[in-house]
Amino acid sequence: MSSLNCQRQSLTFRARSYMAFVLSPQPPIIEWLADLDATLERSKGFFAGHPVALDLSATRLSPAAIGQLIESLEARNIRVLGIEGIDPIDAGAKLPPLLRGGRGGQEVEVPEPAAASASAPVKKQDAASLLIDTPVRSGQSVVFVEGDVTVIGSVGSGAEIIAGGSIHIYGTLRGLAMAGASGNSRARIFCHRFEGELLAIGAHYRSADEIDASLRRGPAQAWLDGNTLKISAMN
Repeated sequence: MSSLNCQRQSLTFRARSYMAFVLSPQPPIIEWLADLDATLERSKGFFAGHPVALDLSATRLSPAAIGQLIESLEARNIRVLGIEGIDPIDAGAKLPPLLRGGRGGQEVEVPEPAAASASAPVKKQDAASLLIDTPVRSGQSVVFVEGDVTVIGSVGSGAEIIAGGSIHIYGTLRGLAMAGASGNSRARIFCHRFEGELLAIGAHYRSADEIDASLRRGPAQAWLDGNTLKISAMN
């Protein structure tokens, strides 16, 4: 084959941003891991399936200690996507890559807004909202950091809704709902019937056992009052 008739296409690289949770260990690490275990016990699987960035700016760990910390997190089913807050000289070939230039809201890092990621059938309503007109079933995940999410139906146990704005559920919430993921502290969560596993706005959350039992099986809303997540019934 003549090389004149064959053109080699150049490689194309594209930058793409994804949303990740950010963990910021505080010394002493053993006590921080104990606090993390307590959180995971209340909210099993909260980090499962989600990429996690590790911000080590509050610690001074050797490369070996960083490696041990990452192994401890992996044992808890937490996958570390990358590291920030360390000197490049401490980054080794056995450690996840250094992350630079990330933007965050509160303690949830959200880089450039990504397209809606949903395993449930969705219908886009406008540029700042996402309308889901079918139930979100167990194990399904809907992420829309550009604005509000509205579900015309219920959200099953083990399912999750993550929105940059507010969340409106015109059915029963049995899974996880996280509003204000892009740093919007005015975001709220509304549901017709609350039986949820976890409610969160930004970095502030409450698991099921931390929510007054009188709020269950009725309409409820959640919002931030300063750094306090408040939940009340809606009449």
